[in-house]
Amino acid sequence: MDTGLAGKGVIVTGGAGGIGSAVSRAFASEGAKVAVHYRTSQEAAVELAKEIDGIAVGADLRRPSEVDVLFAETVAGLGRLDVCVANAGVWPGDDVPIWEMDPVRWQETIDSNLTATFLTARAFLGHAAKSGSGALVLVGSTAGLFGEAGHADYAAAKGAIVSGLLLSLKNEAARIGPGVRVNAVAPGWTVTPMIGAKGLDPDHVAKVTATMSLKKLGKPEDVAAQIVVLASDRLSGHLSGQVVSVAGGMEGRQIP
Repeated sequence: MDTGLAGKGVIVTGGAGGIGSAVSRAFASEGAKVAVHYRTSQEAAVELAKEIDGIAVGADLRRPSEVDVLFAETVAGLGRLDVCVANAGVWPGDDVPIWEMDPVRWQETIDSNLTATFLTARAFLGHAAKSGSGALVLVGSTAGLFGEAGHADYAAAKGAIVSGLLLSLKNEAARIGPGVRVNAVAPGWTVTPMIGAKGLDPDHVAKVTATMSLKKLGKPEDVAAQIVVLASDRLSGHLSGQVVSVAGGMEGRQIP
């Protein structure tokens, strides 16, 4: 099926990561011109950009001035900008209950996820306000839908992205015109190359899939495919403000 994305300009934040690289490749396979954003993974981003005939662009998405420069460089490098995938984010590995959580960790997690997404959306929709069209896809998490004990900071940030922020942005985008849409995906347990390299504990897999109707973990390509569909005006031109959960029919978390 033709997605109508050929020749479109796309920026994928965190574009060299596990899910981000799959998203970048998926858009390139549709004929889109892709800007692979990075903050620390410059080498991986440059290599991926060469592979898909795109460009690599760096910025710290927590800094407004760098985000503004990032989007200016992307428009200049691609010649146009039609789609933005706000994928960049950080999951803090340590399991810490809220009563033990350092406010510094809380703020860093909020800044790396929610603030980075806000500044990305701000820059892209500012561009869309001038061009009159554009599709923004936010990347949340099932942590934002069902919570995640030990990671309340991450769950709070992702929850804000797929609820209040998404629903506000889709209404603000409509002020620009019907050609500007905002949607989101909420990935569940997804086996990125880094996770796969470490190996999967069968007991852990059984636990995390306990509330899934599809008893399997997702792949980055599963998430990427849904993002491409939401970004396509041809396939999703009448969708805005929607959250697609890419989590195997997950209904919640198994509580010990």
